[in-house]
Amino acid sequence: METDTSPSTTTCSPERFSVGCPSRLLFEQVADKWSMMVLTVLRGEPHRFNAIRRRLEGVTQKALTQCLRKLERNGLLTRRVVVASPIGVEYALTDLGRSLHEPFKALYAWMHQNLPAVEAARKRYDAEVEATPATA
Repeated sequence: METDTSPSTTTCSPERFSVGCPSRLLFEQVADKWSMMVLTVLRGEPHRFNAIRRRLEGVTQKALTQCLRKLERNGLLTRRVVVASPIGVEYALTDLGRSLHEPFKALYAWMHQNLPAVEAARKRYDAEVEATPATA
């Protein structure tokens, strides 16, 4: 029996995130700085652009626009022009986008459960770095 050595099988594995692996790109786009938060904001109901922006403190208009386009391209949300005064754009999760709710919920629970341990590790690390003489 021959082993399949095509790029799609040799570059895509949980142990190796090769540059050409399509799952790597999707991972980068779903787990980036704003995407998980946008998907969480849209979990309950559709929102207009500015409503999303108000819920994500610190996001710039440009960063949010890029994030929403990326999520729409990946099929995780839809964009609908709202004909009203003023005209607006509303974003909503697709079924595919909603399917991420449980994994995000598990990750969020893990973060809250382990935040004290992470903060303690950060303090230890920072103390060690501060105590270590800098080398030029």
